[in-house]
Amino acid sequence: MVQQVTNGIKITVTSNFEGTSYRNYKLYYAFTYRVTIENQSNETVQLLARHWKIFDSLNNTEIVEGSGVIGEKPILKPAQIHTYTSNCFLTSPIGAMSGFYNMVNFATTKIFKVNIPTFQLMVSNIHN
Repeated sequence: MVQQVTNGIKITVTSNFEGTSYRNYKLYYAFTYRVTIENQSNETVQLLARHWKIFDSLNNTEIVEGSGVIGEKPILKPAQIHTYTSNCFLTSPIGAMSGFYNMVNFATTKIFKVNIPTFQLMVSNIHN
């Protein structure tokens, strides 16, 4: 589990290896990740967009951007929490993800960036 607070918004991420799958004759490693967004500020905010950088140990990097998260643009009043689960597929058994959310503060109407801490994606039976 990793955590980071930016502008009063706490992001907590956990990840799990789910198994392998083949698509178009290529092996992929499937991971899920669970993100908890906690509004520790005194203002109401809304998540507008996401930006992910997905790395794998084969030096592949993928950028994923889009509106909201899993089809939602959650509004968080002070002390409210929003949790969602998503997934990604890597071409290697080791990788990482990082990124940020664009959010808007309803009181000031200013858009601000909330960092998502880097978290590891690793097949559970791989050790140093």
